[in-house]
Amino acid sequence: MIEIDGSQYSGSGTIVRQAVAFSALTGQPVHIVNARTRRPKPGLRHQHIRVVQAIGELVNGTAEGLSPGSQEIIFRPGTLRIGRRYLWDIGTAGSTTMLGLGILPVLAFASSSVNVELRGGLFQDCAPSVFHLQHVMLPLLHRMGLEVELVMERPGYVPRGEGIVHLAVQPVRKPLRHLRIEEPGMVTRLWGIALSSHLEKRHVSERMADAAQEVLEERGIGPTSTCNTTGSPCSPAQSWRCLPISVRECVWGRIKPAP
Repeated sequence: MIEIDGSQYSGSGTIVRQAVAFSALTGQPVHIVNARTRRPKPGLRHQHIRVVQAIGELVNGTAEGLSPGSQEIIFRPGTLRIGRRYLWDIGTAGSTTMLGLGILPVLAFASSSVNVELRGGLFQDCAPSVFHLQHVMLPLLHRMGLEVELVMERPGYVPRGEGIVHLAVQPVRKPLRHLRIEEPGMVTRLWGIALSSHLEKRHVSERMADAAQEVLEERGIGPTSTCNTTGSPCSPAQSWRCLPISVRECVWGRIKPAP
């Protein structure tokens, strides 16, 4: 059994997610201690528990220590037997994008295409948004040979969550290509997404896009923007995402707070 100290580096939940994913792919059990011990609220939270449970379901694995606040986990993978359709609900506003990134390495090696529905939070201050996953991470993974289609059915915000995102993952048929990007390159285009929920009458999406465009044009930058208004079950909320595109065909996402 491989021993992993979850307090290393930033001590984030990424150590838990990646350790369990690699355990599932290699068939080697892992014992994780000090999980998220450096965080203001140490130990597992609902989104980390759901990742471990989801990966366990994909490989018929077993896990010990899956409870909120737990800092010690034992994961024993079984046989990779992935079905065709799954639904995982975090139950809170925890990050669905991090859940998606946690299961993607395992789903990539399924024997057939897999459709996944994830429920939870899609926009948080300390996690990549669903737009970052869709427009930054997935295009890079596509260049490596992984085909994933993402559709946001409903946005989910803090504190209630309740967002819905769908992933359609095609299995990898040949070895993934390596990707080496050491420099961002010159920005050739700048565009953004202005999203709001239950704020149609106040034209919040349009106002965010116009305000951002004015600021950028003052600096000699001419962005293009997309305005989206949705009817989420959550309370009124808004979000602005700015995505510069470089000559190296990379999208470098940056989360911007709504004005």
